[in-house]
Amino acid sequence: MINIVELFSGIGSQAKAFERLSRKRNFQLNVLKTCEWDVHAIVAYDYIHNGSALDKRTLELKREDLLKELKKLSLSNDGKVPMKLKTLEAYSTEVLRRIYSAILKTNNMISVKDVKGEDIPNNVTVMTYSFPCQDLSNVGALHGYNKGIDRDAHTRSGLLWEVERILVERQQQNLDMPKFLLLENVTALEAKRHSKNFNEWKERLESLGYVNQVNRLYAPDFGIPQNRKRLLMLSVYVGDDENAKQIVKKYFEEHDLNDPKYIKTLNIKMQKLSRFLKLDYTNKTYLDEAVLSQPNDTESRKSIWEKNSKILLEDGTMKNIVQTITTKQDRHPNSGNIYFNPNNNKSKYRFLTPRECFVLMGFDEKDYEKIINNNFNSKKNSLFFSRDKMYKLAGNSIVVNMLEAIFEQAMDLNNILFNEE
Repeated sequence: MINIVELFSGIGSQAKAFERLSRKRNFQLNVLKTCEWDVHAIVAYDYIHNGSALDKRTLELKREDLLKELKKLSLSNDGKVPMKLKTLEAYSTEVLRRIYSAILKTNNMISVKDVKGEDIPNNVTVMTYSFPCQDLSNVGALHGYNKGIDRDAHTRSGLLWEVERILVERQQQNLDMPKFLLLENVTALEAKRHSKNFNEWKERLESLGYVNQVNRLYAPDFGIPQNRKRLLMLSVYVGDDENAKQIVKKYFEEHDLNDPKYIKTLNIKMQKLSRFLKLDYTNKTYLDEAVLSQPNDTESRKSIWEKNSKILLEDGTMKNIVQTITTKQDRHPNSGNIYFNPNNNKSKYRFLTPRECFVLMGFDEKDYEKIINNNFNSKKNSLFFSRDKMYKLAGNSIVVNMLEAIFEQAMDLNNILFNEE
């Protein structure tokens, strides 16, 4: 039995990676808790991993009952700021029921600020924490988010220190520590501006009994044709066992995901980009999604075409990879553009569709369909999962294939140190 807890869980890239590994390595997976405050990510997570059926505990609840329960929680409508009460009250009864059902089904603790050490169950194999990157990333810096993870800056990226608080509380209460921790974020964590804080974080984990392995991974090395580099740090709990510490260090020396020579031994080939792009416009669904992702023919949109990577040209020439999938496509910079001209008086190109963004993050196409096929109106003439919300869910997620490689190592060490899988 592998037990996981996902802090900042998003749509569950971590759970997706473990689901694949559970089939490959034949173990039972148990997601004990999630922690996510964005209502769109909460419902999407539930659809992908649990299906669309409503939790039976919500079926007979009236509107006032649903509002009473949801008002207790620190929810967000955009993943950035707390949801205003009037926004929550503007949702229909069925939307409220859908949100509350998803919270119950995913054992969601909502806001990491509200999580106490004792709220984390015992016997956790892996706890993940992909805290927000806006105050660290280059794109975030362009929009004025540059306070990083300073302890007293009160930034979204600074929520990292809530993870420290949770772990310290568990140690102080003599509760068992998660065997493995996984951090995922942008590589800017090691930049001069943030390196002091990151080093402090690593030292803090060491003082709590963890051995850290920092990995700088590149999506194409793990089969995904996307120019995406991310920092993933696997921390292994050894306590004060010096022998276990040496075993872990030796394992990482022999299985170094930062070493191109070792990466080659994994025999992972980057898949062709054409496998991810939905260019068969005889498929009405793909055509409709392409048109929805086609901008109007304005000067600003012409500029987006000129300034960004051209994934596919009119003559059929195709790039090998796309640029980093971000939370928006109708902007500069974006992930790249595709020549597309159905003679409808709009631009002669389109952005990547949300479906393409999902699969370029390592999700299956059916995961995207689980969300979009069960979409619903949040209010009159407005879908809960709009095109832009779907872009955001994909851009905020983690490349599943990279996580699989890290979790493979965690499972190896789980066998070596704890004789468990």
